[in-house]
Amino acid sequence: MQTLKTAFLALALASTLSFPGAHAAEPDGRTTHAIPVIPWTGTNRVVKADDVWKKELTPEQFKVLRQHGTERAFTGALWNNHEVGVYRCAGCGLDLFTSETKFESGTGWPSFWAPVAPANIGTSDDTKFFMKRTEVHCARCEGHLGHVFDDGPKPTGLRYCMNSAALTFVPLKSLKPAPAPQESSR
Repeated sequence: MQTLKTAFLALALASTLSFPGAHAAEPDGRTTHAIPVIPWTGTNRVVKADDVWKKELTPEQFKVLRQHGTERAFTGALWNNHEVGVYRCAGCGLDLFTSETKFESGTGWPSFWAPVAPANIGTSDDTKFFMKRTEVHCARCEGHLGHVFDDGPKPTGLRYCMNSAALTFVPLKSLKPAPAPQESSR
């Protein structure tokens, strides 16, 4: 029964986030916003050589996205962002998370309880530093975003702990469809 309730809540949230329209009220009194997002279809994968990525990204973005680095806690531009909008991959512009699923985790990194669509992210095992963690990466360009942990809030119980350097933020008032990726070059 609990699984059914969770599935229903996730479906209700997905429909609120995916289609423009009226605002909805959450049980805790928060207002949700109709934030248009685009699930990735698996086409237009972005593949570039490191020298191309170095030209297009800042040094910190390159370190995080392409070399699996981690920014220091409480130093990123987005960890304390409270605006309504969409968080996109800094490498390719794919919609990844919305402000509707962002929460205060106390970790110093932007944290979310769900991506905009499961197809927009990928995961893999990360056993560096004598720990077993689940790495999260962008499904389109495979840029490293951060890690996901099972200590998040309801309804998913997940905490997607992302690096600010791996994300760009687009406020709702400026939101346009996600940009199509540029031609891949190797």
